[in-house]
Formats: sequence, C-alpha cells, structure tokens
Amino acid sequence: MENAAVLLCAGSSMRMKGHVEDKALVPLLGKPAMLYSLESFIASGTVNMAAIVTRNSEQRKNIEMMMGTLRNRQTMLVKWVEGGKRRQDSVANALEAIPENMQSIFIHDCARPLIRFSTIRNLSEIAAKDKAVCLAHRMVDTIKEVENETENLRLLNLKDCDRTRLWAMETPQVFERTLICDAYRRAQKEGWNITDDTSAVLHSGHRVTLLETPYPNPKLTVPEDIAIIEHFLANAPKPEGVEYK
Repeated sequence: MENAAVLLCAGSSMRMKGHVEDKALVPLLGKPAMLYSLESFIASGTVNMAAIVTRNSEQRKNIEMMMGTLRNRQTMLVKWVEGGKRRQDSVANALEAIPENMQSIFIHDCARPLIRFSTIRNLSEIAAKDKAVCLAHRMVDTIKEVENETENLRLLNLKDCDRTRLWAMETPQVFERTLICDAYRRAQKEGWNITDDTSAVLHSGHRVTLLETPYPNPKLTVPEDIAIIEHFLANAPKPEGVEYK
C-alpha cells in the first residue's frame, strides 16, 4: 500500500509578531522545525512520497538544502508545491500533485514538530479501515461562546459549552485519496471556507474517526511556544533509522 504526505510549510508566521520569520525553519534545539516532522514520516515507514508546500522559491531552496543532509531521503519521493493564499488553497494544490496510485494521504502542519512516528503508524492503520481519521485532544478548559461580541469585550452575554463533547483538532489528518480529493474539489466549486481538512470531508457527508493524542502535540504559533516545544522535544523519543551525512 502506497501513501503520501502533504507537509505544509507555507504559513505566514504573522502571529510570531516579527520574532520568527519562518516557523517551518525556526531552530528548535538547533534543528529546523520542519525537519522533525519529516524525520517522523520517514521513520514511520508508512509514506512513499511527500508533497512539500512552500510559500516561495527562497523557502524551498532553504528546505532543499536542509533535506540534503538526510542520508535516507531517497527512500521518499518529494514533490514541491506552491502554496496558496489560504491553508485550504495550499492543501488543494498539493492534492492535485499527488498520483492516483496513492491510497491514503496524510495532511500535516509542519508547525507541529512533536508528531511521533508511532502515531503516524497508528493513523495509517485506522485510515485503511475508516478512510478518515484525525489526531485530536479533549478540551479541558471551561469553554464559553460569546454572543454579540463588543470591541472592548465588556459586559458580554456568555453561553456555556459542554466541554465533554468538545475536541481540538490537530494534525496529521489522514484520508483515503479519492475521499479527500473529491471533498476539496467540491469545497472549491461551492466556495466553502474550511480551516481544517476534516471540515471538507464532513461537508461531503463522510464521518471522521478521532485518535486521541497520547502526548503533547502543540502548534508553533506565538513566540512563547518555542520554549514549550523545545522542552517537550528534549524528552521525546528519537525517530528510528534517520541518519545525517
């Protein structure tokens, strides 16, 4: 069975407030963030190719240079894809670049460098059975819905949400190739605004399996996240069979 991974690196890094120019390449314990995700996919042994989505030629050049140090990169076919204005545009571009012989497609934000190869293997097994699976975690905070939000956030009417039914979506999200490609084509045709890939599949009428994250898998979003993620990386298991020149 052949699978592909869409590795998203084209984010704008706007919420980094100028502290980080490129989240995909920010050094974490001396290694670029994007490399952690790539290593885990290689170590998982479940992916035959990667469609790497970049925002410009300079970023692509930097990532290519970085990947050139991997001894076993030749075991994975790489296709380079130009990113779009929105995340969903970038994903759509990548899906069009993936060959039809791929069975499942992983879609992963490389701003989540803590993904482990063992989890990728688990997701692959579930996707082969259920056609759609997403890594996720339960909400533990009390969640309120704001009705008629004001500019200064004063004296709002807050509505309670049942947190026992709330889950936060993470990546990777994995889908049968035909299912996710058809869903994204429909999303583009009908003008859906989707912030993650499960939304496209659910809009198409297919249910999604959740795999609860067994360890922290935060997204690199604001400058304060760097120290937190480095702490977790320092204590995470190292990928198997990944070597450097």
